[in-house]
Amino acid sequence: MDLTKNSAENVEYMIEAIKEKLKVMNIGAIKSSHFNGEMYEELLEIYEMVMRKSNFSPSEMQAIAEELGRLRNT
Repeated sequence: MDLTKNSAENVEYMIEAIKEKLKVMNIGAIKSSHFNGEMYEELLEIYEMVMRKSNFSPSEMQAIAEELGRLRNT
């Protein structure tokens, strides 16, 4: 998968991977449809950071959730 290309499929892939890695309890709260292409680079940065780490503190998980919330379509 080429994540350098801004596509709906890549957004969906990254969101699902982030949810799986963080083991998000309320998976309905984060959907790929909540994100648009304008925020792709920021989403890619979050995805890459999440994939590099093996575990997360509660404060890190909160910060990631807040950042994803900031990127959501309004």
